[in-house]
Amino acid sequence: MKKIFLGLTVLATQLMFAQKVTGVKVEKVQKEIPAQLSKEKINLYNDNFLKFVEALKAPDRSGVDVLLSDKVKEIVTDDVLKKVKEGFDVNKKLEILKTGYHRLMDGSSLPSINYKYAGDPSSKEVIMAVFEEDGKIIGVMPAKKDK
Repeated sequence: MKKIFLGLTVLATQLMFAQKVTGVKVEKVQKEIPAQLSKEKINLYNDNFLKFVEALKAPDRSGVDVLLSDKVKEIVTDDVLKKVKEGFDVNKKLEILKTGYHRLMDGSSLPSINYKYAGDPSSKEVIMAVFEEDGKIIGVMPAKKDK
């Protein structure tokens, strides 16, 4: 009988001290990003990307490292650069197809530029470059080729 009384006392104590939270709303604060990139930013990012392509042509590893973000320098190997170079024709001239922001898995957005081959009206997206705000390249993704 004492065990039953003790069990009921513990249960009653938990119910008596339980609190109900009402009126609490969780707000997710997101940094406002502009709809488009400014002309100055586009020029900065485009110049850095074209320098990157020139460094890929020449196999100039030090030139590539200067243009890459510190976040990705350690993981970018010569094999990765070779695959990027094989993903598109570095000898053809590239032009900007569209600009905007690329959403990452952690919910943040970074500026990006999609390129296509210049002078080819049937050309679709060839490559996408993602940048940090200071103009350093954080990612280069060649578009998938149709086989």
